[in-house]
Amino acid sequence: MKNKSIAQTNYSDWQIFSLTFLRVLIGWHFLFEGLMKLYTPGWTAKSYLEGSVGPFSSIFKALTTDPTILMIIDNLNEWGLVIIGLGLFIGLFEKPLKLAGILLLLLYYLAYPPFPGLTINTSMEGSYWIVNKNLVEMAAILVLFFFPSGHITGIDSFIFKKKKKYRPDFSNN
Repeated sequence: MKNKSIAQTNYSDWQIFSLTFLRVLIGWHFLFEGLMKLYTPGWTAKSYLEGSVGPFSSIFKALTTDPTILMIIDNLNEWGLVIIGLGLFIGLFEKPLKLAGILLLLLYYLAYPPFPGLTINTSMEGSYWIVNKNLVEMAAILVLFFFPSGHITGIDSFIFKKKKKYRPDFSNN
């Protein structure tokens, strides 16, 4: 079986709606988190990194010892969330931004993995075993990576013009 290119993929209208809705929701989540960090005076990732408990906690903790490195991490985190969120929200450059989103969520997951025997910082949400919200959102972005919708319902559709215009018809699905 040959792989279809994105241009050859035929999604139903409900599939397009569902993929777009999921992309927009995740985009909003990233964008909101980034904006909250940007507009919170004095926000820093320092306490998050210092409290990390995963197998790479020594690396995360070491990043907090140099103020310049911490400032770079804070800016990358804030602006990374905003750019990834905005791109997913509007369907712009979604493929590279989905990979960046997966990488960022992977770092969050590795800082506080819900593994048995690890003492999780009390400020973290929930108490899960192996699976947490970061892993679920990573999986959702991975699905969106392999079933993209921005070329149909996002700004990417204007940048990367397709021969066939998309017109939804929900009546026959």
